[in-house]
Amino acid sequence: MALIIIAFAVVLFLLVQARFLLISLVTAIVIFSLMSDAISFIARARIGPLAIPNWLASIAAVVAIAAALLTLTSVVLAQINTVLLTTLSYADRAPEAIARLFSWLGENTEAAVLNSVQTVEFGGYIRTLASQAGNLMQGTVLVILFVGFLFAERVWFSTKLVNFVGDPVQADRVGRIIGSIIRRVNRYLAVKTLVSLMTGVMVWALAGLFGLDLAVALGILTFMLNYIPNIGSIVATAMVALVAYVQLGDPAMTGAIFAITGVIQFINGNVLDPMMMGRALRLSSFGIIISLAFWGAVWGIPGMFLSVPITVAAMIVCSEIPALRPLAILLSREGLPEPETEARETAPHARAAE
Repeated sequence: MALIIIAFAVVLFLLVQARFLLISLVTAIVIFSLMSDAISFIARARIGPLAIPNWLASIAAVVAIAAALLTLTSVVLAQINTVLLTTLSYADRAPEAIARLFSWLGENTEAAVLNSVQTVEFGGYIRTLASQAGNLMQGTVLVILFVGFLFAERVWFSTKLVNFVGDPVQADRVGRIIGSIIRRVNRYLAVKTLVSLMTGVMVWALAGLFGLDLAVALGILTFMLNYIPNIGSIVATAMVALVAYVQLGDPAMTGAIFAITGVIQFINGNVLDPMMMGRALRLSSFGIIISLAFWGAVWGIPGMFLSVPITVAAMIVCSEIPALRPLAILLSREGLPEPETEARETAPHARAAE
């Protein structure tokens, strides 16, 4: 037990100290898994008698990913700068607007809240966020480099896996586990992207309808925050309401914006999302919260975005290892998902028996 505690402490220390490199690596692996099947499909396609070489498909994929990531990063940084500049212009009005939210509790309470909020240096926090946003472009370049090297090595993955494991049967089992992780993570990211995009567009249209200055920024930030499970939608809704209240200063209109945004988040997050996700994840809600808190504490906001893909991978791996099955039970929703390899091995026998 002492060795386990020491090993966990060492791993945790390394995760924190090398978080910039590790976050970029995990992000690159997720992007590579998303594009790997598509590249394999393109490489198998034929144009008349000619086939598309695998190396050409990989180069085209890396160029497309690099262009998409650099464009997305530029848009996000531009919107962050817009939000920060607008927030600085609203910094003088924000304390009074926040204090007015507590006016129904009495003048003494409102004055106390105003005094407390005025002691907070919004400008300092905003400048800190601006300095951290500058690391986003560096991380994007590092992710592109990692993705390029992964695509360059993808042809040899199966050979390396067999040589590394030393047993073709075990290598096939490990390959199926990796394939299951990739399929479930890809399904989660595809559904989450679609639902988040719909939510972001709706919030942008709502903010534009009410004449908010940050309509585009609110839509983009809502789209991004919805990747953070449970907490992201709450933060996005509160952010829209706060911006509306600071700019408009009308409690009734702010309440209407807050209610409509909440309805949008509830329908998209609790109706459309589970309907489209199906049984692809089967993660426990409590396990998601624990994973969110852990990776948020270790890697900050990027860790929150990556918490669900990491948890999916951990649950599938633990379900395949008998000693770690109790951990998979805690992470799963129904008690324990059927191991991927067992499901694939028993399905043909079941059909034969029928």
